[in-house]
Amino acid sequence: MKKYDNNYGVRMCDSVIKRHRLLPVKWSYDYGVVFEGMEKIWLKTGDEKYFRYIKDNMDIYVDSHGYIGHYQPHEYNIDNVKNGRTILMLYRNTGEKKYKLAASLIREQLRRHPRTKEGGFWHKMIYPYQMWLDGLYMGQPFYCEYGKLFNEPDIFDDVAHQIILMYEKAKDPKTGLLYHGYDESRGMKWADDKTGCSPHFWGRAVGWYTMAIVDVLDNFPENHEKRDRICEIFKNVIDAVIKVQDEETGLWWQILDMGGREGNYLESSCSAMFVYSIAKGIRLGILDESYSVYCEKGYEGIIRRFVKENEDGCLDYIDTCQVAGLGNNPYRDGSYEYYISEPRVANDFKGVGAFILACSEMEK
Repeated sequence: MKKYDNNYGVRMCDSVIKRHRLLPVKWSYDYGVVFEGMEKIWLKTGDEKYFRYIKDNMDIYVDSHGYIGHYQPHEYNIDNVKNGRTILMLYRNTGEKKYKLAASLIREQLRRHPRTKEGGFWHKMIYPYQMWLDGLYMGQPFYCEYGKLFNEPDIFDDVAHQIILMYEKAKDPKTGLLYHGYDESRGMKWADDKTGCSPHFWGRAVGWYTMAIVDVLDNFPENHEKRDRICEIFKNVIDAVIKVQDEETGLWWQILDMGGREGNYLESSCSAMFVYSIAKGIRLGILDESYSVYCEKGYEGIIRRFVKENEDGCLDYIDTCQVAGLGNNPYRDGSYEYYISEPRVANDFKGVGAFILACSEMEK
């Protein structure tokens, strides 16, 4: 696979640091996406400023006793688990007990987290009996790494179950793509009466799922009986994703299978997520080298279309869908019209973090 010497990953990290000396105080999963990208740039460059930035920001939340400010475990929100992976990284690199204690609090949430009848984690307490693709990325990489670090081998069985169950419930047999959400109860208006699935293939949701798998595999046992099945699922989803890659630009659409439909657009966060997932899949040996053409074309398309340089030298990352979900109030019905109505923004951390992750795999 071709490696690029553009250095955009470093430059985007530097742009984040310049814009936000310290991040606004909230326990927000999108910070964790940026921190994981920045961790990879730190390991690649050896520049300690990136590690210090991550630590300084996380130490706003994690006190000396391991208590996590602004974290509300009783919400049973799988999004709140995401930043636990950064806490584990800090524990691995510092050995400070407070990080182990903080991680154990998040582990305890998963021990008590409500589940579907088939054992899948609810996305949130306010979304009962629902699994969303997003939740696999928010929860499983932390859960798997925790199991490895603290010798809880039963976790690996549960992680495999979450990944496989989500795939089996969300997969469209015709395209191989995954629907955004699944409602076991069939109680939501957005849920299909027969399948329980939402109506569309939202790009970022599928991107969260593919990133979840490659990040889980960093810590998932090589000899586990379900590893081959997880790798097979990953390849199946990527095979579906590359079929809807835009031929002209190498990018991916907000609604994946409706490229060119009025209102649909090439979306920057999912494009970066797929580049990261494919490139890392090749590095891990799940995908063969023939897949490199897809991540190379995607990376080059991202640089051409979504990365803009300001006069002060900072980089902007544009055309990221700000948010999308299902249900709640005002009600989000999962329709095509809903997904294309959500605002497109610049420098959203979900897009910026995914871009840094993509650069960490694609650049020298």
